[in-house]
Amino acid sequence: MTAHSTDPKHHTAHSLKERMYVVIFESDTKMGLLFDRVLIYAILLSVLVVVLDSVASISKQFHGELVTLEWMFTILFSIEYIARLYCAKYRWRYATSFYGVIDFLAVVPTYLALLFPELHALIDVRVLRLIRMFRIFKLTAYISEYQHLAEALTASRRKILVFLSVVLMVVTVMGSIMYVVEGPSNGFTSIPIAVYWAITTMTTVGFGDITPHTDLGKLISSAMMLMGWGTLAVPTGIVTAEFAHRRNQEFVAKKTCDACYTDGHETTNQYCRHCGTRFPTPEN
Repeated sequence: MTAHSTDPKHHTAHSLKERMYVVIFESDTKMGLLFDRVLIYAILLSVLVVVLDSVASISKQFHGELVTLEWMFTILFSIEYIARLYCAKYRWRYATSFYGVIDFLAVVPTYLALLFPELHALIDVRVLRLIRMFRIFKLTAYISEYQHLAEALTASRRKILVFLSVVLMVVTVMGSIMYVVEGPSNGFTSIPIAVYWAITTMTTVGFGDITPHTDLGKLISSAMMLMGWGTLAVPTGIVTAEFAHRRNQEFVAKKTCDACYTDGHETTNQYCRHCGTRFPTPEN
């Protein structure tokens, strides 16, 4: 006879782990949506605490309150991180993933400053405070638009790389020309300095620390400024077109139930997962 586990504690623990997984990693349930919203508010408030703590006048007056809030958020994110490790199907894969690393960076700085106070001799405490700002990247796990934007950037990465290579060639050539036209007497002491000027000019920043003085140099500078307006629009158009294309594909690929108006069904689904209504066949 094959022995089956009848230990109620085993089944209870297994069921608890499954329920925690649904709440923490899924957002299509009521509790999962509530969990995500609470974390979003906590992330925003924790980042606000770090920002306020960097203001000397506010930190001096409310230092104790800010430290207390920081520890509250640290404990909250620590519990969340431990819960994710506990119920994750592949713990090591989650721990080494992008979101797993961000979750770890959200809690480790406060403990490092507490356990190793001598770190101030090796690294400024402001660096540890800066690491806490990585908490804001946790928002990308809960807002689907971030994922759509990341997919659009990934799909258009080759076009963007080609565009950047063209821009690099243009600024290298124009910087070299300006080095010859203006010369060291007007601040263009080397080709790298001239390329730096070309980059700041094409991006319409123009710091003003290096400016052309000759008429030919001013003409070239004017042409590069006008070129910069059109140059900045190219990557925006590439990503926007890819983003719109993917959203249209997603809209076409999903089914919407005519009975209860629940959307997001795959094209292979024959019945609505919400009300059970049968979808019409392609012939109908």
